[in-house]
Amino acid sequence: MVHFVVVGGGQAGASLVAKLRTSGFDGRITLICGEDVPPYQRPPLSKAYLLGEMELERLFLRSPEFYAEHGIDLRLSTHVTAIDPVAKTVTLEGGEILAYDQLALTTGSTPRRLPAAIGGDLDGVFTMRDLKDADLLAPELKPGRKMLIIGGGYIGLEAAAVAAKSGLEVTLIEMADRILQRVAAPITSDFFRDLHQSHGVDIREGIGLSRLTGEGRLTGADLSDGSHIDVDVAVVGIGITPNTRLAEAAGLQIENGIWTDSHGRTSDPNIWAAGDCASLVYHGQRIRLESVGNAIDQAEVAAENMMGGDVAYEPRPWFWSDQYDCKLQIAGLSMGHDAVHLRKGAGESQSHWYYRGDELIAVDAMNDPRDYMVGKRLIEAGKSPKPEVIRDPATDMKALLKG
Repeated sequence: MVHFVVVGGGQAGASLVAKLRTSGFDGRITLICGEDVPPYQRPPLSKAYLLGEMELERLFLRSPEFYAEHGIDLRLSTHVTAIDPVAKTVTLEGGEILAYDQLALTTGSTPRRLPAAIGGDLDGVFTMRDLKDADLLAPELKPGRKMLIIGGGYIGLEAAAVAAKSGLEVTLIEMADRILQRVAAPITSDFFRDLHQSHGVDIREGIGLSRLTGEGRLTGADLSDGSHIDVDVAVVGIGITPNTRLAEAAGLQIENGIWTDSHGRTSDPNIWAAGDCASLVYHGQRIRLESVGNAIDQAEVAAENMMGGDVAYEPRPWFWSDQYDCKLQIAGLSMGHDAVHLRKGAGESQSHWYYRGDELIAVDAMNDPRDYMVGKRLIEAGKSPKPEVIRDPATDMKALLKG
């Protein structure tokens, strides 16, 4: 019987095996998951789950029974130590060898950590990526404690929002000139800086970390401006690294992640990749898309092609972030923009429209789901309204989709 093996039990892996079954694949499927729970949603970890507003079972992407009912051999707490592309086998920790006909790598990514030399191994220092991280951090969220957030990207800002809502005194440092500098325009940075400051978060931009201090347990931090602050707990949000070790050791091409072609195939014709670990081409540039939407869509295309399909993957980037009572929704990628236009919505809602020349390439929408959806559909359709039309509060946004 034909055997498909999927390594990695995150959103991409779970989506891929489900797509195989719903598309009629009747061979063997093995899903190898390093964690001890079935695949689960990650975005709520740093928000509702961390706040105690969501139970573990609600995180699961599928019920635990789904896998057995659909003939999927779910291997929890299992790790692959090697891939042999010639023999078409994977070796598991403990020595078991599985033969495969097609292999998919959905190995995800790992958060970057601080070096031990500057206090990264002190108790009280956390990253925020998986269920274990959330379970370790949750007991630390006690009112009156002092938290340091290192990194002003979305992970850092979401952690700051949860901590502030939990009654902690929060300081966030960002080495760049402004928060969100890598992913958003200054106008979006300004919006979220104001939002966090209104909730009491001390945001310090252009300031890095020299070292964390403490004897065994974190007690403080020396900052790059020469100041020292007392700290009870720290969250490190300085980016992620794609998990490419297995692929690299197997001789697969690595280029900002595991190289994939337009169909999700790696440099080996029998191995596929999807999700955070995989790089792809978007508008002529090789990138990785670190998002739930990409993990699902890329994995489902890979599943179809593993079964002999000929489906090209067309990325449609979209992202979201929940901070306090603000929901940020992003469509497209703003890299390479040369102009940003503000559209004011009702109340405090607003959206920021990114253009490269005359082309609309991305939209940031704050508490404005209508403009987000219109922007997303315009970008996907290749339509670019004139900026003055976007800025005009009298414009009927839905009408733009008909032109």
